[in-house]
Amino acid sequence: MVERRRTERLDQPRESRVKLPRFDPEAFGRWSEGIARGMGTANFIVYMTVVIAAWFLWNTLAPPHLRFDPYTFTFLTLILSLQASYAAPLILLAQNRQADRDRVALEEDRRRATMQKADTEYLAREIAALRVAMGEVATRDFLRSELARLAEELDEAAHRRQRLERRQQKRTSHRSAGSDPLDEPRDDLDGDYARDGRPEG
Repeated sequence: MVERRRTERLDQPRESRVKLPRFDPEAFGRWSEGIARGMGTANFIVYMTVVIAAWFLWNTLAPPHLRFDPYTFTFLTLILSLQASYAAPLILLAQNRQADRDRVALEEDRRRATMQKADTEYLAREIAALRVAMGEVATRDFLRSELARLAEELDEAAHRRQRLERRQQKRTSHRSAGSDPLDEPRDDLDGDYARDGRPEG
């Protein structure tokens, strides 16, 4: 006896000699959820109402020697109390499991929302960097407007050149005919001529 006390460790709990039956909590939880789900349907209420009504009718209208639960229905009260005492913990267990699932789903949603927010902020920074980098690059609209402006300037220069050629032809035709050219008023487009009437080189 003394040797047994010496071998026992005081810093460890004593092993229980009573072996309780073990069960799978997950299987029991699924079973409780199934019962709670079944008790929360209209079928259960209808069936329970039918059974209680049949119980009342049998124990009221049947012959006295066949009645198993006479008036005051003590046995029915005991059964309904037993049902309520088991139904409440089963429903609470099902609610706890559903709350655990909801918490896990909420944490997953929060994690995904955080990742999406981080991705959105990253994309926003990248787009801002691209806009800054593209600020000095000529865009398609800018090139089109510049080309259109250059085309208009070339058209104006071609019109001025044509007017200049026509006037030169008139001058040469007047000189070949032996008459002096008439003085014509000049506008701003005739700036290609010098003051002496000859075209600028």
